[in-house]
Amino acid sequence: MPITVTAPLGVLTAEGEREILPRLTAAMTEVSGLTGNAFFTSIVGGSVHVLAPERVYAGGVNRPVVMVELKLPDIGLGGIEARAAFITAATDIVDELTVAGHRRADTWVNILNAPAGAWGIGGTAYTGDALIAAVTAAG
Repeated sequence: MPITVTAPLGVLTAEGEREILPRLTAAMTEVSGLTGNAFFTSIVGGSVHVLAPERVYAGGVNRPVVMVELKLPDIGLGGIEARAAFITAATDIVDELTVAGHRRADTWVNILNAPAGAWGIGGTAYTGDALIAAVTAAG
């Protein structure tokens, strides 16, 4: 489940650049109720993109927005409450790992879902049932 963080250079602290993905991974596994599940944890990954500040925009103007994008199979974070919990947790993490003065309103979190069979690892296109079986087997 890829997590992509995009931030202007200088907005995430040095620790933030190193810690944001491990912390977001922990938040994703916790919100999913799967903390400690080896299979589930192993399929949460991502990247941090740090861009020149002049390359980040919001509302058509240059602004120091940090964007967190989570891509999931359609069974992931299936309810509004679970999605809201991840969005809040991710925003809190960004708040903790950015420089003083970064506004909470300048943190955007978005969740995208892939339909059954449109999410895969290692050449295997997983359906929701296949993922549930793999997570349960690792339980």
